[in-house]
Amino acid sequence: MNKPAVRGKRFSVIGGGRSGLAVAGLLKKHGGELFLSEAVPADRKQAEKTALEKLGVESEFGAHTSRVLDADTIVLSPGVPATIPVVMEAVSKAIPVVSEIEVAGWFCRAPIIAVTGTNGKTTTTTLIGRILSDAGMKVAVGGNIGVAFSEIVESIDHDGVAVVEISSFQLDTIQTFRPGVSVLLNITPDHLDRYGGSFDAYMRSKGRIMMNQRKGDIVVYNSDDPATTECVDRALPEGVRRLAFGLNDVAGDGAFVRDGSIMVSEGGAATELMPAAQLGIRGAHNLMNAMASILAVKPLAVAARSLRKTLATFAGVEHRLEQVRVLNGATYVNDSKATNVDSVWHALQSFSSPIILILGGRDKGNDYSKLNDLVTRNVRMIVAIGESAGNVVRAFSGTVPVLRAGSMHEAVVLSSGKATVGDVVLLSPACASFDWFENYEERGRAFKNEVRAL
Repeated sequence: MNKPAVRGKRFSVIGGGRSGLAVAGLLKKHGGELFLSEAVPADRKQAEKTALEKLGVESEFGAHTSRVLDADTIVLSPGVPATIPVVMEAVSKAIPVVSEIEVAGWFCRAPIIAVTGTNGKTTTTTLIGRILSDAGMKVAVGGNIGVAFSEIVESIDHDGVAVVEISSFQLDTIQTFRPGVSVLLNITPDHLDRYGGSFDAYMRSKGRIMMNQRKGDIVVYNSDDPATTECVDRALPEGVRRLAFGLNDVAGDGAFVRDGSIMVSEGGAATELMPAAQLGIRGAHNLMNAMASILAVKPLAVAARSLRKTLATFAGVEHRLEQVRVLNGATYVNDSKATNVDSVWHALQSFSSPIILILGGRDKGNDYSKLNDLVTRNVRMIVAIGESAGNVVRAFSGTVPVLRAGSMHEAVVLSSGKATVGDVVLLSPACASFDWFENYEERGRAFKNEVRAL
């Protein structure tokens, strides 16, 4: 990637969370003049304010003022929309606006595997990192996964690999970011409130992951998903190699399932890697994530034996179909990372036992009708939580019994009181967490704490 001059240049960072602090520290280290602006008042961000003072970074809290515009470049944290007034004013003044992931890329010496998609990003990114680490390679895993890319980018050199999870928001403001391998898992409606209600705009945003790739680079994509295939057809630069994955045979090189086994094809010949039933993660969606991971590491020639061992032992990530405990014959599962309807659809397909589903939070304009068939077939009861509890009640009260809970404590107690032997109590909210919690991780931990306290 093209690293612009940093020393002596003025940078305004908008957003004081993990990514904002990390990129401010990275730029400061390399001689940039830094200012950080955070809309949340300082009394709610004291740790961040203290960290900035230690770095010697000027800051403001409680609003984004015109001070932000006194910059050569503006850097956005992932949670900050590019449509807020101060960013729009910067654009009108021709001040470059870039994402934290773009800036981190300036300093990356290692080849990059970048993963995006509506669902499955964290599982796939983590699994790719595990595959490479288990194979004895140097690897750094970060991005939209809890550790900012700016925080880890200088921990590896040319002989390592950076595996980065990237959201559409981060891709919106990249300029030169170039992964050697880009992975597109799927594209389904999500965050459309940030894209003017346009699925096409959201799809174009995902396609930006490929925009700087060149001949010899690789895109790994889900050929079973029409939107993802269309995105690749539209956006793929000439000379970039395609590797497709799907549950059915794929055209050309890639990975697919035949007679219950994961097959890898290259040059017209397909070989069996392992039975799909031996994967350590459950569900058809995780089978897709596993195949994407297999193809993403293909250029690195990981030994098949090592690959099979990792795939068989990898148990998934926290807050994604994470088993918490079995109590009185009922299994409690934390799927707090399911922040959209499509994620819940996959979760409901992953269990054959009757489900008590805890559903709700901050609604993003959800269409719950996609879940109707699975709820009718697999769900015994719903506990509605959060701001969208009323929407959940209206969507499902004629299908299954729906109870309302005013807190996570109440939701878990209600669920446990109704659970019988063989049931699955599943937190899979289909919503953002920001009504009751700081993020989905805090929501998942609250659920786990309440379950462990039963």
